[in-house]
Amino acid sequence: MSKRIDMYKNATEPYNHLLAVNNYLKHCSLPAELVELVFLRVSLINGCAYCIDKHSRDLLNSGMAVDKLVLVPVWHEAGQLFSQREQAALAWAEIVTRISETAAPDADYQAAAAHFNEKEFSELTIAIALMNAMNRMAISCRMAPQAAKA
Repeated sequence: MSKRIDMYKNATEPYNHLLAVNNYLKHCSLPAELVELVFLRVSLINGCAYCIDKHSRDLLNSGMAVDKLVLVPVWHEAGQLFSQREQAALAWAEIVTRISETAAPDADYQAAAAHFNEKEFSELTIAIALMNAMNRMAISCRMAPQAAKA
């Protein structure tokens, strides 16, 4: 793998603004574990090794059971392991992450929005958008996951 530029070093100010959004989301109206779960699902869809590693570790450190963590890619087949709210958030994460394919249909929007108030749903969508942006930077700059550095 070739060495690429350090985005943070070369664009510190805009990167810090993205990190400020991330910090906001850690203390927003949504449960922190739900935000991390969405971050992980978006990263899995996008194939971002750095973010998959980071958010998996964060979820494990917050107390999520390994049994649940390993089923995030197939959450829709995991029965009641994921709450209805988590399922709604994960479904919306998939719709928004694949926006060029899905165009976010009204039925999917309504199904997801039914589980959140307007503020929560807005924050959820911002979390999904942020993680998509972070994935694109990490993948294009080949940020190495912690596991690969060990």
